[in-house]
Amino acid sequence: MIVLLGVVVFLFAFASSRNANREVSKPNVKFIGENNFFITNETVSKLLIQNFGGVKNVPKETLVLNELENALKSNPMIKTAEVYVAVNGTLNAEIEQKTPIARVSTNASYYIDDEGSYMPLSKNYSARVPLITGYVEKNNLKNVYKIARKIKEDEFLKKHVFEIHQDINKQLFLRLRKCDFIVQLGDENFLNKKINNLKAFYKKNQKDKTLNNYSKVNLQFENQVICTKI
Repeated sequence: MIVLLGVVVFLFAFASSRNANREVSKPNVKFIGENNFFITNETVSKLLIQNFGGVKNVPKETLVLNELENALKSNPMIKTAEVYVAVNGTLNAEIEQKTPIARVSTNASYYIDDEGSYMPLSKNYSARVPLITGYVEKNNLKNVYKIARKIKEDEFLKKHVFEIHQDINKQLFLRLRKCDFIVQLGDENFLNKKINNLKAFYKKNQKDKTLNNYSKVNLQFENQVICTKI
């Protein structure tokens, strides 16, 4: 019995040693989620190689997986990253890319992601999201992020709004597809009420075929819709 136990321990130690020293093969990159357009398999592999001095044919025991994950997550296109080594020595990376919800187009161009953070443009793909124009600071995106997120979550706004404008006083304006008027939201307070007022105005004037009779729809006051005719 003691001999058998000794054999089992020896075999386990031998297998563990072989597994630890198995050389890591070329990285296997898998993208998860729906937004897989902005960064390529080759770019992720290059990041892994750059941050480990070449991960191919490296003994498994020398890999520091947390460092590789942090290196991947430092890329502004990547939201989450999980790196692991399979039993056969394959280095695997599961990547979730960020989701852009608006594109800033001022003196600088970049996306705002669904968590309100900066996201650079991609050479591989351009997202179809509302434009943000006017006065926007990269380190102060709270105002425009709030309305951009509202647009993403609301089917009416997602269908109709193509531009968000923020003036120097942080007052917000919207532009709608196939409409000549500008929508003045004012600040972000009472946003749900203002959007409901916009929907009611749009529905009524669409029915009456009078949407193009206005140059401005002012919603900045909570319980009022003030329209300026052309």
